[in-house]
Amino acid sequence: MNLTRWEPFREMEEMFRSFPRAFGRVPRLISGDVGDWTPTADISETDKEYLIKAELPEVKKEDVRVTVDENIITISGERKQEKEQQGEHDIRVERFYGTFSRSFALPEDVDPQGIRAECKEGVLRVHIPKTNEKKSKAIEVQVQ
Repeated sequence: MNLTRWEPFREMEEMFRSFPRAFGRVPRLISGDVGDWTPTADISETDKEYLIKAELPEVKKEDVRVTVDENIITISGERKQEKEQQGEHDIRVERFYGTFSRSFALPEDVDPQGIRAECKEGVLRVHIPKTNEKKSKAIEVQVQ
């Protein structure tokens, strides 16, 4: 009799690999509501600003909204599905459509009034300028 080592993670991996065959699209199951999706984003920093790059292919700039509320920046909007042409039928649809929203906490050294955004070639770039002012100052407290 051979002993086989039980590996629960391998079994889970095999189960998740079978999801696409059983249900067609794994991300739709994970993302929550049907039609909702989450764009990917990169955040970088220079001496003068933070930069958020969010991939928003086929999203019109009129359908994108960037808001700042209590040191939280939110990028939200909607990607609308194209209408089918007469005589054309979808065989497989792998792109996500519907509303999206991503929120990020802002550090204390930003100037919310100077934030600007531009949308070009399917990428939204949000420039968040830094300030030289420190909002909090370290102090030493005497212990008695």
